[in-house]
Amino acid sequence: MVRLVLVVRLVVWSIVSGIAILVHPSIYGIALIQMKSFARTKWYLHFPFLPIPYVPYLRFRMETLYGNDSALPPTADLIEYLKWCRMQRRIWV
Repeated sequence: MVRLVLVVRLVVWSIVSGIAILVHPSIYGIALIQMKSFARTKWYLHFPFLPIPYVPYLRFRMETLYGNDSALPPTADLIEYLKWCRMQRRIWV
């Protein structure tokens, strides 16, 4: 039951975050790259059949970042993270 609640929260957060990303066309590409890198392996074989992050990995990341394994990042943090990823990719490539 707890896992289902977390999955539902992830789906809702993904929709809200997707809408926020639509406002920033300059990060569309990096958002797709990051979504692919965070998605669970063979996500299309597991409910809810969406490329959402693997739950244990997401819990670890949220615990190290926000101190709470059930936290979800604010949209502003996500946008800043994607801008940072885009900048870092330009430096590395």
